[in-house]
Amino acid sequence: MLICLAGEVESVTQLNNVVYILCSRSSTVLRYNAITHQPLTDIDVFGLMSPHVIVACEQTSQLYVADFECVWRVSSDGSDILHWLPRLPSDTMKPWTLSVTASRLLVTSPETKQVIQFNADGDELRRVQLPDHFLPRHAVESRAGTFIVSYSDKEADQDMVTEVDDCGQLLRQFGGCPLPSVRWPNHLDVDSRGRIFLADAYSGHILLLSARLSLCRVIIDEHHLNDRPLHGFCYVEQTGHLLVALDNNVTVFEVLGC
Repeated sequence: MLICLAGEVESVTQLNNVVYILCSRSSTVLRYNAITHQPLTDIDVFGLMSPHVIVACEQTSQLYVADFECVWRVSSDGSDILHWLPRLPSDTMKPWTLSVTASRLLVTSPETKQVIQFNADGDELRRVQLPDHFLPRHAVESRAGTFIVSYSDKEADQDMVTEVDDCGQLLRQFGGCPLPSVRWPNHLDVDSRGRIFLADAYSGHILLLSARLSLCRVIIDEHHLNDRPLHGFCYVEQTGHLLVALDNNVTVFEVLGC
């Protein structure tokens, strides 16, 4: 199943029965019916400059969009749009990726080597400082309250996925010898069982990892994607669908029995 678009897709998410799509260099959030894939009224975010990630929170019915140096909060129908983070001009946070767990938002900031957690009101809860040789790409919160971080290790010249506690201490990792290697782990998601979905953009694979970061299986490979670049995905656990952002479309895969 495909949702075909004119522009290059940057990110996709779903909230209730609506799919939300960001395209490169566009200030418009595209909306589609998740069942029929028919287009709905788009949301124009005035001032949105360089969007690259969109995520959705079921508990608050809000969307969050990572822009060049800020995070926008957008209501599901576009009636309420707010330049949400950072609150202070002195904040050096430069959000690169976002994720949502319950009503908490997790921001990955490669420039500061931090993972920053906020509540639904935008109050900062904690900052997890990562080692200086880490270049974090994405992070999600585990069911245990720890953080799963995909990153490039500049010292080891490897890409890895690591579980860290709220002090940034390494608990376990996936990737690198003798473990299966990943080359560009650019997106993560976590399900209600604590399993991790990992996009390896370089190989065009989406992997399923256990809660302890061991490989369960490859869910999507480069043949499913016809060797098209993998920008990101959204796992919709209620329906068992993976919405995968590719060049100029969103492809929907059914992975209910994974």
